[in-house]
Amino acid sequence: MNKKVNAKRSAYQKKQEEQGKKVVKWIFGTLVVLAIIYFIWTLIMMS
Repeated sequence: MNKKVNAKRSAYQKKQEEQGKKVVKWIFGTLVVLAIIYFIWTLIMMS
């Protein structure tokens, strides 16, 4: 019984880790896109 619980816990932990990495990539990508948009907007306002 304990082996089943450990296997389920391990699988759940791996799944959570993969989802966490995906979320971090999305957040980082969004910040990069927003920085580019801000940079373009700043150039337009300066000219």
